[in-house]
Amino acid sequence: MAVDEGTARVDSWIWSVRLTKTRSLAGTACRAGHVRVNGERVKPAHSVKIGDEVRVRLDDWTRVVVVSRVISKRVGASVAVECYVDNSPPRPAAALGPAPVALRDRGAGRPTKRDRRALEQLFSQPGR
Repeated sequence: MAVDEGTARVDSWIWSVRLTKTRSLAGTACRAGHVRVNGERVKPAHSVKIGDEVRVRLDDWTRVVVVSRVISKRVGASVAVECYVDNSPPRPAAALGPAPVALRDRGAGRPTKRDRRALEQLFSQPGR
C-alpha cells in the first residue's frame, strides 16, 4: 500500500478510498465543481492532507469525509474506510412509488427460467 505522509492529489485520494469508481470520474467530479475541500471548490490537482474535510457530491447524495490518512494508490475496502472519518448525512430514500406487481396470464403454465430471472430482478430492487 502506498502511504504518503504529506499530501496527495484530491482526485487520486477520492479514487483511492473508493468514493468514486474510477480516477477519471473523480477528476470529472472535481472539474464539474462537485468536490470541495474545506468548503472551497477544487481542481483535480489540489492537494489534500490529514484533517481536511472533503465533500463529494454523488448523484443525489453528498459524502462528507475528513481525511485521517493520505494514500495515493487504490486499496481494499476494509483499508479504505480507515483512511477517512465519514460524517455524511444518511442517504436519502428514493421516491419509490407503488410496489411492483408480477402478473402472469392465467393458464400460462410454469414460469420459464427467463421469467423467473425477470421476477427476481423486479423484486430485488434496492429499497423494496
